[in-house]
Amino acid sequence: MQGFDAVVVGAGAAGLFCAGLAGQGGLKVLLIDHAPKLAEKIRISGGGRCNFTNRDAGPANFLSENPAFCRSALARYTSQDFIKLVQSHGIAFHEKHKGQLFCDDSAEQIIRMLVKECEAGGVTRWQPCTVADVRQLPGGGFELDTSQGPVSTPRLVVATGGLPVPKIGASDWGLRLAKRFEHAIVEPRPALVPLTFDPDAWAPFAALAGLSLPVEVSVGSGKTRMRFLEDLLFTHRGLSGPAILQISSYRTDGQALQLNLAPELHLDKELVEAKTASRRQLGNEFAARLPQRLASAWLERAGLDAAKPLAECRDADLQRLGRSVHEWQLMPSGDEGWRKAEVMRGGVSTRDLSSQTLESKRLPGLYFIGEVVDVTGWLGGYNFQWAWASAAACARAMADSFASA
Repeated sequence: MQGFDAVVVGAGAAGLFCAGLAGQGGLKVLLIDHAPKLAEKIRISGGGRCNFTNRDAGPANFLSENPAFCRSALARYTSQDFIKLVQSHGIAFHEKHKGQLFCDDSAEQIIRMLVKECEAGGVTRWQPCTVADVRQLPGGGFELDTSQGPVSTPRLVVATGGLPVPKIGASDWGLRLAKRFEHAIVEPRPALVPLTFDPDAWAPFAALAGLSLPVEVSVGSGKTRMRFLEDLLFTHRGLSGPAILQISSYRTDGQALQLNLAPELHLDKELVEAKTASRRQLGNEFAARLPQRLASAWLERAGLDAAKPLAECRDADLQRLGRSVHEWQLMPSGDEGWRKAEVMRGGVSTRDLSSQTLESKRLPGLYFIGEVVDVTGWLGGYNFQWAWASAAACARAMADSFASA
């Protein structure tokens, strides 16, 4: 039986960072992961350049049944703190859009940085290594049956991530462990995920696959309304792009989307006003304001003749056409599921965890960090920032308990 001061299960963003910090805090740490490759989700993130944080990350950018839960960890380990760490390792980066920070070179740089932080803390890493069972010891602490032998520890950190992208090793191990130790689970579902539509209903738009444009998308109404101004991408099966990924986290089943395909224009007025001066056909005038393929498909959908001179079009038809672009309502039939989702919404309920330490309120010495917890960020580096912040809160708490033991 080998003994460690802390065992971290899951060598993704949160697990690697927590293990490194805990090791540097004086603990003898074991880091375990069942996957043969290290930190695959970091490796494929941000198109291979890892959108490792967002300069503007704050509580308003996160979803949870308890939205205030993330405040403490995010305040005590900010995006600026992680940026300083990245800079200390000599990693060049750039801001791409709305505070989103990416490596200039490769996501591998972030992985190497986290490995170096673990090495600085003397962390032992077993990978690939599976955990067959976890038992609570009578006097406190835990015993783990692993494929590399039994292990005991007073502190067990679950950093096993969520369910997206099963082909790179996503697992429900952490959720099953939480349930076994009587923690509540907020039902997991795909988030930051493309939306799909009934094939027959989507047939008129399938030919637009690959087309991208800036839109305003929203769901809900009144105080519950959520909206984003981002790019939309048409696909063969439905809609994707940042606008849809963002709104997918807020949409519930049976809830329609509201789309404004030209948020900077007032087409219902502009088309009518253009009649007095334009000699163009309706199709040409319309296509001057929208992408050509979208304009053609939209006129066909509206049953209007693209070849008709604009001057001969009825004002009512032009107003109706313009409003239809600004007020497109459509009902998704589903989404692309875990295969295409970027993160998981839901997870271990925050009501069973301390917001200060991420330690279980039900079982002392058990911690949950990162994506396995019911805290989900927006698209754009926010979920990585939650990984770093929750890992830091956990590591500091373990170091404090170790020092006072």
